[in-house]
Amino acid sequence: MQAAFHSFQQEPKPVNNSSKKNKYRDPFAEVSSRGNSLNNTGNIMYDRRVYRGNTYAQQIIPQNQQLEMELEEKREKQLQKRKLLEVKQRQERDLQEQLLAERNLDPVDGRKHIEIQTETYMEEIEETDVWTQTDPFQDRPESPVFIPSKTGVDTGVQVEEDLFDFDFEVAPILEVIIGKTLEQSMLEVLEEEEMEALKQQKKEFAQKRNAELAETQRLEAAEKRRFEEKERRKEQERQRLQREQECRRKLASRQFANQYLENLDLNVFTTLQEEGFFYDIVHRQVEQDFMPFLAQLTTQELDKKRQARVEVDDIIKMSIRKLLKSN
Repeated sequence: MQAAFHSFQQEPKPVNNSSKKNKYRDPFAEVSSRGNSLNNTGNIMYDRRVYRGNTYAQQIIPQNQQLEMELEEKREKQLQKRKLLEVKQRQERDLQEQLLAERNLDPVDGRKHIEIQTETYMEEIEETDVWTQTDPFQDRPESPVFIPSKTGVDTGVQVEEDLFDFDFEVAPILEVIIGKTLEQSMLEVLEEEEMEALKQQKKEFAQKRNAELAETQRLEAAEKRRFEEKERRKEQERQRLQREQECRRKLASRQFANQYLENLDLNVFTTLQEEGFFYDIVHRQVEQDFMPFLAQLTTQELDKKRQARVEVDDIIKMSIRKLLKSN
């Protein structure tokens, strides 16, 4: 049974190289005159992107090369946008296909697919903010005093005649106390001098700040006065121009009125006379009463003469017809 687990069902075979790139470099590949393979260029000495010359001097790029570089950048950006758009469209298409495939799945036995409203079953997840604070680091404990291990064997104890010499034993303690006292006194004196210097510096800084603040307020007030003066002058100039414009308008109106009213009487009487407001009563009665009456009588007389002529013509025609019939 163990041998069956470790036995192969098919014979081993070499892996097919599906990629187009060869695993090894062809030693007999054609080489260009610059020393590079024609299939793969790897010499940076002939790369246009590598700058040649002094790197500390200002790089001067020709205009045509700048245009080529800009066009190349635009093409690369457009290619990147196109690739991103294709990837996005492919992802959306795959997602739609996946959703469509999931939607088209057959239901399990005993169930069926039904479209329902899931808002009543959806639970809205609420986000809450939580703060955490780590504990402060504990101080490192003091190292224990090193006590060397005891060596040798005790044989006896040496005791001086006087176990404790006060004058001799107190000298180091007094030196330490006096030194610490002097050191503490010097530190306190230096601290007092430093505090006094800080107070003096704060006082000078406050005076300087107050002076600068007063100067700033003075400059702001002066600027405000200049601005108000400028606005007042502008308003005065605007009012002056408005008054001049109003005066010119009134003067032009007066001149136009004088020119218009200069020959107004003569023009009015001439126009009224031409339109017939001033007329001779006899002449008007002749035109309005006599001439229409005369025209009416003339028309009636002409109508009578025309009617008589028509009747005479009819009588002549009847006589001619009778003569023709009798003959």
